[in-house]
Amino acid sequence: MCSEFAIRANRLSKHYHLYDRPQDRLKQFLFRNRRYFREFQALHDVSFEVMPGEVLGIVGRNGSGKSTLLQLVCGTLAPTGGEIAVTGRIAALLELGAGFNPEFSGRENVYLNAAILGLTKAETDSRFESIVEFSGIRDFIDQPVKTYSSGMYVRLAFSVATSVDPDILVIDEALSVGDGEFSRKSFDRIMGLKAAGKTILFCSHSLYQVEAICDRAIWLDSGRIMAAGRAQDVVRQYQDTLFAAPPAQSPDAAIRGQARLTGIEVSVDGRSGNRLDALSGKSEVRIAVSFASDPALPAPSIAAGFMLPDGRVLSSAWNLFDGISLQRDGDGRGEAEVAFPELPLLKGSYWVAVYLFCEKGIHVYDCANQAAEIRVSQDGLEQGIVSLPHLWKRTAPP
Repeated sequence: MCSEFAIRANRLSKHYHLYDRPQDRLKQFLFRNRRYFREFQALHDVSFEVMPGEVLGIVGRNGSGKSTLLQLVCGTLAPTGGEIAVTGRIAALLELGAGFNPEFSGRENVYLNAAILGLTKAETDSRFESIVEFSGIRDFIDQPVKTYSSGMYVRLAFSVATSVDPDILVIDEALSVGDGEFSRKSFDRIMGLKAAGKTILFCSHSLYQVEAICDRAIWLDSGRIMAAGRAQDVVRQYQDTLFAAPPAQSPDAAIRGQARLTGIEVSVDGRSGNRLDALSGKSEVRIAVSFASDPALPAPSIAAGFMLPDGRVLSSAWNLFDGISLQRDGDGRGEAEVAFPELPLLKGSYWVAVYLFCEKGIHVYDCANQAAEIRVSQDGLEQGIVSLPHLWKRTAPP
């Protein structure tokens, strides 16, 4: 592989043998001149290149071959055909914690996983405190991980995987790990790696995140690349087929029982962007949301509002509770916009968050916790987070 490429795949293929009965495996072993299996092509002739420092998104339906491709890049699977070449240290966020030994303590698993990822004991020693601090489970680090909750398990695994200073980071649906606060920390950690020029492969069903994070994207379907190019263009092509597939096709051909955010535009006083300045008590913030959904289901609901830097929700507006019904076309697509006039937030930095719920507000179809950053300044010296409406009453002295 030429050193100018971080990752290069050339006609990469992966095939599996599927057996209808357990005894067919034994028959195949004994009678190799006969065929007792069906062949399943998870990937077929996939070729792409990733430059150092580039962020490549991977989109596609369940079963399209995304996870298989990531495992081939990481070396946990061997290809049936073609070649995959990688330059640099890889850290993978696939099945978080898959390499943990449940009988070992958190501390022992940190050293075990760090060694697997290529760190020496001395390097792990120097990073151990920061790994534990980021995970937030210091009080339990010497307990067996089999006693951990799923959230604690994920926190420690994520912290280890992103602390090894990788050249290449492979992410499979990892931005939603843990609770709200840790999800924000994980997002910041990944964006920090991007800013540091690390190569990132990012696989996600959140198409908004793919557009926001990735430079380029590839769309996989049935193990083949259907489109490759700018993230925004590939996501648009994928969305067009995702929501336009006729119901007569197979269940995977259409998005059944689902809904997805297809666009978010945040503006302050008419200026749109991902990082905006606003003036407390004077600026107007508008959040325009577009979505696509299964037209056979009731129209979804949208909540949009503001989050504090630590991930806590500060305030939100929800069409469901405001008695506003979302309108859709025949294909299940719709748009909505909410405005916050005379923004009451006081000086500080806030994130705009958007959630797409079911019609009852129980199931979350999709979300974007960091749709835009609003940096608020103010004229006066009022303290706090928000300026609440209030009235003073002047009283005469006794």
